Amino acid sequence: MTAPSKLAIVPFVSVDSMMRLVLTVGVETFLTELALYIEDDFRRWESFDKTPRIASHSHDGVIELMPTSDGQMYGFKYVNGHPKNMREGLQTVTAFGVLADVGSGYPMLLSEMTILTALRTAATSAVAAKYLAPKGSRTMAIIGNGAQSEFQAMAFKALLGVDRVRLYDIDRSASEKCARNLAGKGISITVCDSGQAAVEGADIITTVTADKQCATILTDNMVGSGVHINAVGGDCPGKTELHRDILLRSGIFVEYPPQTRIEGEIQQLAADHPVTELWQVMTGKAQGRTDQRQITLFDSVGFAIEDFSALRYVRDKLKVTGLFEELDLLADPDEPRDLFGMLLRKDKEQAA
Repeated sequence: MTAPSKLAIVPFVSVDSMMRLVLTVGVETFLTELALYIEDDFRRWESFDKTPRIASHSHDGVIELMPTSDGQMYGFKYVNGHPKNMREGLQTVTAFGVLADVGSGYPMLLSEMTILTALRTAATSAVAAKYLAPKGSRTMAIIGNGAQSEFQAMAFKALLGVDRVRLYDIDRSASEKCARNLAGKGISITVCDSGQAAVEGADIITTVTADKQCATILTDNMVGSGVHINAVGGDCPGKTELHRDILLRSGIFVEYPPQTRIEGEIQQLAADHPVTELWQVMTGKAQGRTDQRQITLFDSVGFAIEDFSALRYVRDKLKVTGLFEELDLLADPDEPRDLFGMLLRKDKEQAA
């Protein structure tokens, strides 16, 4: 049997390999290094192709493709969001991604992205807070304690030094799960009986719920001056978490307005309501927090450039760790024009 050429072999990061990679690097180090890649790509935002993700919505959820390119590499992620899955013992969100060479079109990496998306979402949240949250923030409330909550807590600890986290979920067992998982991680955890109790004394409020509905996780009276809101859960049409009045009181920062106006909290506002793109704050083209009393809101829906950063980071780590499998993914005949001949030669091998 003819062995596939090196060009036909694509590095594949399985779920097991991703877990071993994260643990080998260390969760906090992984988040910190990934955040640097995200910042680097946001600073060169204008060099990327950008488009709102391509979504196929159904009654039960959404399936999306998220593509982008910097002219050298092309990346995309396949991701779903199905809140009902949790009731059936399935993940609400699953994903995989590809990084490819623009010059040849050949894939350079195929990776699981369910775990990686959780890490990149948390890292992006913490990067935004680095520019927007009140200086010296140490206490964060997390409302919605599902699969993303621990990653958020760890990212904010690693990047901002947040060491006090107040948890609330309508399902108390979710908060207790989160508290158990964060035990011994250098974070003081308080499980609260209400969202109101969770936000008391918090410098940063993260909302990260899963239900596909226009919900009011934060009411206007729960949000005082000077806080930073990290709104993560509202990420598709008809799915929001914040009362509209909070938006009207806040300085709003987004990834990519054409996508966020469709999917984010700002779908509740007029199409011309002013927002600031996060990359502009990072590059000094726009102002972030203007004073200590301002309410800042990062209306996070997740954007393809963040996935590109995550895939780029993982690919670089593979060179050092070797934590991947070789996947024979591409048909690569000796003569590029003779694909059918490759099939015939295989037939002869099988018959021999």
